[in-house]
Amino acid sequence: MADVPDIDKKIKFFQREILKWFKENGRSFPWREEGCSNYELIIAEILLQRTKAETVAKFYPLFIKKYPGWVALGRATEQELVDFLQPIGLNKQRGKRLFQLAQELKVRNYTLPRKVDEVNDLPMMGQYITNAFELFILKKKAPLLDVNMARVLERFFGPRKLKDIRYDSYLQNLAHQIVKHPQSKELNWGIIDFASIICIKKLTSCDVCKLNIQCSFFNKSPNIVL
Repeated sequence: MADVPDIDKKIKFFQREILKWFKENGRSFPWREEGCSNYELIIAEILLQRTKAETVAKFYPLFIKKYPGWVALGRATEQELVDFLQPIGLNKQRGKRLFQLAQELKVRNYTLPRKVDEVNDLPMMGQYITNAFELFILKKKAPLLDVNMARVLERFFGPRKLKDIRYDSYLQNLAHQIVKHPQSKELNWGIIDFASIICIKKLTSCDVCKLNIQCSFFNKSPNIVL
């Protein structure tokens, strides 16, 4: 087997192949269409947390029809949101936090923050949603790092040290390096789709994976330290 390339070359290879794969195989969802409002983008990411994209795709149009914007969402009661989200498996706490977010934005006259530190002060804005806000609303290069993206990155580059991905400096640093690219949004979506279609938990597609030539897991290569 050839020597493992240095990290910069490996990242560039990964970016190039993921973008190529995404262009040919990427999934189509309502929130990925041109012209989506900031509201629609944020609501999609909130619904996508710990919920399959295919499940959200069926429910998302119903949500947007019932609550087409922050003002409509701000009129909903807490119990109404809890009940409405229940069919897609979102627990009571998620409904409560969405209600709190809508109420906080009502106080702000439905004006979204323009700085990351202000976003962190909003209800429901954990690391993932904050990164989504940076990526889609502030147009910055931020990773949509969840367990699925983590699986792809760890298999290709090497495993993290800590159980919680939010606090693992290796994985956080790696994810930010990878999406530091002119096509940051497409790279994020590409990795997410790749995790869902090719790099799944059961490892059934390694032999046909276009990235396997440099994949640390596939080649049992030593971990790369950033």
